[in-house]
Amino acid sequence: MDNFLKTDITFNPLMDHRQLQGKLRTKILGLHYMANSGHIGCSLSCIDIMVSILKFKEADDTFILSKGHAATALYTMLNEIGEIPDEAMSSFYKDATTLPAHPAPQKYKAIPFATGSLGHGMPLATGVAKAKKLGRKGGISYVLMSDGETNEGTTWESAHFAVANKLDNLIIFVDKNGLQGFGNTADILGDTAAKSVWEAIGFDVVEVDGHSISAMVTAKEAFINNKNGKPKLILANTVKGKGIPYMENKMEWHYLPMNETQYTEAIAKINIDYNL
Repeated sequence: MDNFLKTDITFNPLMDHRQLQGKLRTKILGLHYMANSGHIGCSLSCIDIMVSILKFKEADDTFILSKGHAATALYTMLNEIGEIPDEAMSSFYKDATTLPAHPAPQKYKAIPFATGSLGHGMPLATGVAKAKKLGRKGGISYVLMSDGETNEGTTWESAHFAVANKLDNLIIFVDKNGLQGFGNTADILGDTAAKSVWEAIGFDVVEVDGHSISAMVTAKEAFINNKNGKPKLILANTVKGKGIPYMENKMEWHYLPMNETQYTEAIAKINIDYNL
């Protein structure tokens, strides 16, 4: 089972990333199958976003995963960049692990906060951005949140705080896969992750393909260089369960674990579609 931990792929932001995307998906699937755990679809929808952030994060930058149920995507990326060792990955979801089902700040510097309950990552990242403005080191405060989290009251409090304090060092990525806990996001409270909504309160906003690493890197770099006093938001349009046809756009794959047949089918599909 440990074979899913290895990638050995050179990364170039201007080239095709399909092999890396496939290898990371293989890691995610392996972790979930090994642990017989759910929350698979949400990790597959945001792993490409994490590549665009964490492959390029500077030493003074901070990253917070607000949608904490996508923990395996975070662990997979931190393993990929050397922040979490291979031997720790095999302990995922087990007793006494440092890699629980939702991230916890137990051991790894790259996991600064617990984000099990959704809606808290953006307020934390906003506070970090303010602290960076006040401090000497600077750097970017990144946060990855779900479109469902834009229903949360704390999201809007921190959004107004970010605008009022001119936090142009805050870059928010929204994993806009259109699904939340019990249905389509648009059917719950409407599209609160719409570009027009965030622009109206004072954010710089761009909408991109959330599975195109090069498009997200380009948008991110443009925002980093645009010091205009406005906080930044990248709406990344994604597919929940991306890469596995029986999971794609299916709410139930927020919750279900895979059986052996489903795991084998998923790995075979990834191997074919991502040229592994």
